[in-house]
Amino acid sequence: MSIDRREFLKGVGGAVAALAAGRPAFGRQKPGQTDDAVLGQTDERIRKCRMGTAALRFTGPDGKPLPAGVSLRISQTKHKFLFGCNIFKLGLCRTTEDNAAYEKHFAELLNYATLPFYWWQYERQKGKPDDARTEEVVRWCNARGIAMKGHPLAWNWAEPRWLAQSTPEEAMRLQFERIGRCAERFKGSINIWDVVNEATHFDREEVAQRAPRLTQAIAKLGIGEYVRTAFKTARQANPQAILVINDYRTDPAFAEKVVSQLVDEAGKPMYDVIGIQSHMHGGYWGAARAWDVCERFAKFGKPLHFTETTVVSGPKKDSAWTTTPEGEKEQARLVSEFYRVLFSHPAVEAVTWWDFTDQNAWQQAPAGLVREDMSPKPAYEQLHSLVKGKWWTKVETVTGSSGNVDFQGFFGQYEIEAKLGGRSLSGKFSFSESRKTPADIQLA
Repeated sequence: MSIDRREFLKGVGGAVAALAAGRPAFGRQKPGQTDDAVLGQTDERIRKCRMGTAALRFTGPDGKPLPAGVSLRISQTKHKFLFGCNIFKLGLCRTTEDNAAYEKHFAELLNYATLPFYWWQYERQKGKPDDARTEEVVRWCNARGIAMKGHPLAWNWAEPRWLAQSTPEEAMRLQFERIGRCAERFKGSINIWDVVNEATHFDREEVAQRAPRLTQAIAKLGIGEYVRTAFKTARQANPQAILVINDYRTDPAFAEKVVSQLVDEAGKPMYDVIGIQSHMHGGYWGAARAWDVCERFAKFGKPLHFTETTVVSGPKKDSAWTTTPEGEKEQARLVSEFYRVLFSHPAVEAVTWWDFTDQNAWQQAPAGLVREDMSPKPAYEQLHSLVKGKWWTKVETVTGSSGNVDFQGFFGQYEIEAKLGGRSLSGKFSFSESRKTPADIQLA
């Protein structure tokens, strides 16, 4: 399931532009407000920025408007908003039963998946990238209508061992070739990419030790030129791709050192999305901080993706980090709060959880929405009750004159069921913005 860049950019339009221009958009919060003040307006903001109204006109198989009084059931099948998670464990869990449960719970909740493209793992032998594994995950996602993102095309957290034999110039050439190859190879399937990851402090000591050749190459070329060339290469390989600049820094350093510099010769941004990591292993941000981060980066006038979100469900004692009943209850409360804030901000278009299961989660933390045995935690149930419950539209109505219906619901995709003269009819439509002009929907 791929996302078209033109439709994506068209869809974010006015609200993000208003934020960038400093104009009020959907009741913006004042800087420095309390958690309670931010949370108190989430429902109203969600109604304004995630829902809309539309005039629909239903026609039958003959193309003629349905008569008045025909019963309709309109059911949402997918959100426009991207609710995601990395999908690193698909098919790689400990048992067959675990794999089946992982697939079931993932597909029942989420419509967006992040696939791994870490160079040091993806191409362990030079010239032999592991495309087969990626193709397997792509097929699984496509069969379930799950949109995909590749992560990341360029990151010097580590590097392939064979790269050590290269000069800095050769390493950088190979890096750009890899970017172009991946974006081209999966064009049409993976159309969202974290192009450069964590560029703000590319030269921090722990990174330089793991990836000495790439770190040296970036320093020699210059961080600005490195990032700009990476985005230019990805864009040339897939002009329709949605390109993300992703970082763990949420303070002005990321904005000043990377985002503001990622522009072409004409001063036009080379990125489509600003990616914000929100790992909270060390403590929960709070609603006010989350809102302030959204406001800070929304000023650039581009959509925001929260690309890596973690809230743990248990304390860390010595070297052991385990989930607990009390921790799971608190995780559920905080997950609900955090998602409510992000879903209510008009600039945010996606939230990606990290990781889906506690089984071999990053840092061995109880970070999952499901436990090691794949049973759902309260956080999963709470999120499901929002994504597929409170924020999900199901309507039963009847046609008015000329087959017209006034519809209100969350933006996304819908199915329609109707009965006409003892015959069952069905159809589909997408709903991404409010409209007064009637949209014709033919049922068959």
